[in-house]
Amino acid sequence: MTDAWEERKKALENQYFYKQEKEKIEKMKHAAREELIREFCQNRCPKCGKAIEPLEFRGVPLDKCPGCGGIWLGPNDLQMLAEKDHRTWFDKWFKEEGK
Repeated sequence: MTDAWEERKKALENQYFYKQEKEKIEKMKHAAREELIREFCQNRCPKCGKAIEPLEFRGVPLDKCPGCGGIWLGPNDLQMLAEKDHRTWFDKWFKEEGK
């Protein structure tokens, strides 16, 4: 009778370690996937995925995508551009497009 109890005990122990290892493997897969996404997306256009190129417009650093033509601004770049000469560039970019 002790054999059945020992077998049950070993089975539960194996099940516990299997579950622990499975969780660790899933965490490692998730971390690897996140790192791959971060590595691929760095300095790439979020729209088309092509490598973005640095550009300077009126002394303000911008990023431009050669694939789709998108312009990417940093956190303070729009404010810096607006302070420079808002009537000429702002009107040209945003008001003439609607015509």
